Amino acid sequence: MADFLLEIGLEEVPARMIAGAEAELGRRVQELLTRERLLDAAAKVTTYSTPRRLAVLVEGVLAAQADTEEQLTGPSWKIAFKDGVATPAAEAFAKKAGIAVSELQKIINPKGEYVGAMIKRKGRTAAEILSADLPKEVLSIYWAKNMYWRAGKPERFVRPVRWVVALLDSVVVPLEIAGIAAGNASRGHRVLHGAAPVVIDEPKKYSANLLTAFVIVDVAARRERIRKALDKATRAIPGARWREDEALVETVVHLTEWPSVILGSFEAEYLSLPEEVLVTVMRDHQKYFAVEDAKGKLAPHFLAVLNTETDDEGATIIRNGNARELRARFKDAQFFWDVDQKTRLVDRVESLKNVTFQKELGDYYVKTGQNLAAAESIAAALLTAGVTFDQAALRRATRLAKTDLTTELVKEFTELQGIIGGLYATHQGEDGAVARAIYDQYAPASIEDEIPQTIEGQILGLADRIQTIVAMFGIGMEPTGSKDPFALRRGANAIVKILAESALPLTLRNVLGAYPGRAFRGETNEPIYPPTDIDSDQTLKQVAGFLRERLHFYLKDVRGFAYDVVNAVLAVGADDVRDAIARAEALTAARSSADFAAVSAAFKRIKNILRQAGEKGIAIPEKSDATLAPEAQLLADAAAALAPHVAKLREARAYGDALALIATLRPAVDTFFDKVMVLDPDPAVRNANLVLIDSILRGFSGIADFSEIVTS
Repeated sequence: MADFLLEIGLEEVPARMIAGAEAELGRRVQELLTRERLLDAAAKVTTYSTPRRLAVLVEGVLAAQADTEEQLTGPSWKIAFKDGVATPAAEAFAKKAGIAVSELQKIINPKGEYVGAMIKRKGRTAAEILSADLPKEVLSIYWAKNMYWRAGKPERFVRPVRWVVALLDSVVVPLEIAGIAAGNASRGHRVLHGAAPVVIDEPKKYSANLLTAFVIVDVAARRERIRKALDKATRAIPGARWREDEALVETVVHLTEWPSVILGSFEAEYLSLPEEVLVTVMRDHQKYFAVEDAKGKLAPHFLAVLNTETDDEGATIIRNGNARELRARFKDAQFFWDVDQKTRLVDRVESLKNVTFQKELGDYYVKTGQNLAAAESIAAALLTAGVTFDQAALRRATRLAKTDLTTELVKEFTELQGIIGGLYATHQGEDGAVARAIYDQYAPASIEDEIPQTIEGQILGLADRIQTIVAMFGIGMEPTGSKDPFALRRGANAIVKILAESALPLTLRNVLGAYPGRAFRGETNEPIYPPTDIDSDQTLKQVAGFLRERLHFYLKDVRGFAYDVVNAVLAVGADDVRDAIARAEALTAARSSADFAAVSAAFKRIKNILRQAGEKGIAIPEKSDATLAPEAQLLADAAAALAPHVAKLREARAYGDALALIATLRPAVDTFFDKVMVLDPDPAVRNANLVLIDSILRGFSGIADFSEIVTS
């Protein structure tokens, strides 16, 4: 048994790309070794990364593949041998198998007599396989952006490859990646260690060898070091704590190889700016952590994570330089804030005509008109359902929602769009409901974020997103593969999340139906789109499928329901999001029951029988007057007795109780399938049986398609 180490040394890789590439490299190496029968059952795979390297350590690699025997089947015996004499067909097959004609065997299978050959294949060594196949795996890693760096060479990679380490125990594996031959020499920290090579003695010493060269290759270890350093630096300020920011922690983890932290300060006068602005400048532009006091209010300090180690004098120089840069950013923000206040949001609406939404779809003035129409449609559905909210605030917020795109502060800090609009609305005396809706319009920005706090904000968020999604689909800009330039998946995820986690009595159909369509004209009654059928039936059908796909993602990947539960639930209804969640919860709880599992298996059997009947051209009549067998009548009576009670429970959305009641059918179902031949030769009996099981399938599948449930 051997250990294998692969390290790819690179120019600095963007932090956002490292974690995914590290995981993919580990997966590809593991799959290659598994596919080639080189991975021991107890093998351990560990991945590492820094901004300058990706690495994987595999403990438990077999030295070589086991030899195998394989039975080859050739032409029929009659063709291969005529009167006991080998024909050219037999000779050709023997040559292909690498054996003498005399070693050919006669094989008898259901198709007849054939020529066979037992051949032995000698297993290849791990070094041979890794040399031949591993470079292709490495160069196939997905990167959001690739580059060519060798003139006339076809390979593309995120950054130029500078060194490769490939060791099987202490022996170098002779492979080459992008023109770089593998060796046993890595590189340490660019500044603290310098250009001297770091020799890796053996795979298991990889992490320790690089630690002596000021490189912490273990991502978890770097993360822990950074968190402890942030805690220690913050203790210099009594009662203070650094503001938790998991995303920023992950960013600086992937920006550093030997992290350390310094504490800096800025003038308290800048605290007059909104916290959102200050934190964005620190986090997004400088990669600094904000510091807050015991009450959670921002303090005039910051924490910078360095990729080096320094003495007190060096720390002072760096601290002052960072503070100077931060101060300049804050001054810019203060200047933009002051300039922007000279023009109120309401006076910026006309300026939206100068801000392009999408070249084929017009400007943000047009989009605002579309959003208004969509918001009013959603609002009407809610009012019909008895939901109360501030209609005037909703209309005002929708009208002003995009105006901050014309402000200097958003032009400088684009990630603050919406938030700046909400802050400006508050500063300019707009109603609180208006300001909050504008502030929350892009929430949730990710599946982990909170939804808008107010009904007005929720309606605005739904209207804005469905308008964007339908319009983009209408001009053929739907997401494809990993490409989603307009973040339509994120927008659809947000729609589903708002419907799932708010109290709005809306369905996906309500939201999709809010799209105003080509017939909509703005307040000036001007046509808003070129004469193309943007909201065609085909487009709306595509968007409906897209929203269903996002609901599937939400149920499975966000809420954690099993894939078969999700499939079963959505098979009978993917419109009401909260109802789908309730049905999935009930089905998850019920599936552990042996009775329910048996009934689910029976429903799958019913579905298969009905499918087989259709394939045989057997039509299922609407009703049958034929006398049922006693066991069939028993099932019919039991189903008839349960049906009204199940229907009442379904109507009350008491799905758990309904499923428990359906599970009581098990004895009658078991007896039916044990004693009754459903596809009876007698057409009358067969039709009666088919009518019975078809009615049961339709009558009791309103909560979920039980045939989708996987039973052991």
